[in-house]
Amino acid sequence: MTSRIKNIAAALVVASSAFTGAAWAQNQLLNVSYDVAREFYKDYNAAFVAHYKKIKGVDVKIDQSHAGSSAQARAVADGLDADVVTMNTSTDIEFLADKGVVAKDWAKKFPDNAAPTTSTMLFLVRNGNPKGIKDWEDLVKPGVQVVIVNPKTGGNGRYAYLAAWGYVKKKGGTDAQAAEFVGKLFKNVPVLARGGRDATTAFLQRNIGDALITFESEVVSIDREFGAGKVDAVYPSISILAENPVAVVERTTAKKGTGELAKAYLDWLYSDEAQEIAAKHALRPRSQAVLKKHAAVFKPLQLFTVQELFGSLSEAQKVHFNDGGQFDKLYTPGR
Repeated sequence: MTSRIKNIAAALVVASSAFTGAAWAQNQLLNVSYDVAREFYKDYNAAFVAHYKKIKGVDVKIDQSHAGSSAQARAVADGLDADVVTMNTSTDIEFLADKGVVAKDWAKKFPDNAAPTTSTMLFLVRNGNPKGIKDWEDLVKPGVQVVIVNPKTGGNGRYAYLAAWGYVKKKGGTDAQAAEFVGKLFKNVPVLARGGRDATTAFLQRNIGDALITFESEVVSIDREFGAGKVDAVYPSISILAENPVAVVERTTAKKGTGELAKAYLDWLYSDEAQEIAAKHALRPRSQAVLKKHAAVFKPLQLFTVQELFGSLSEAQKVHFNDGGQFDKLYTPGR
């Protein structure tokens, strides 16, 4: 009899542990994101955990994964159990939608095409700007080396490429002239970086290149990590509006029961508190009130949208970045 009671007690402990484990899994999220958003989400996660505890009385844990955005999207498609994805190009989330990993109508699940923040591409140059780089034309001059993320592995690189192409178009140039210009730019690229953080490391730690084309938000990260004064930010006359889209990964949340938490996590990105955190990390907030408060940080420049010149990021992907596309025709490694 005693043995039977022990067995029942042991079974109850196992069942209780399983229940506790399942309940805890419901309070744990994995956010799979792009390189340059690392510091923003570190601060956002701490604020969200405090906010959720206050309104729900529940402790939650948010885990992070960062790398080049396209590489991250492929990892999720291949089985990485992200609860949410926070990317820097919509093509990476559309790729997951095509795989049935996120909802087909993911862009309608949250405001502003499910992009709570935006950014743009600018140049980082060495302190004092020794090469006198002021605009896109300066990046194609002989003797100037430029660090860019591989457009095939990161949204950072795709936006850099499209920004350069769009610069020529906005100045009245043809597609043929844009192709020639972008070809010259990539001839000045000594090595393609895998992601935004890899590009920054190449530029600052390995001392490669005279200029780094990257997101505006990377300036703040560099000042914090490497110390202020290492680089100067150069705002070109024309650049691209880069949206940072987000989505719930239904494949994972259905399995783990984290759907409600995942939605709350992404919803709160639009709150004033979260938009303030974004502004501190030089991500352009969607909130006009918060944007206005930080006008000194977000310098005005002529921005064009992907839709305006390329139709959509999906169309740009097919024409420019798929195998055999325009990028492959313009860029030869080691040339």
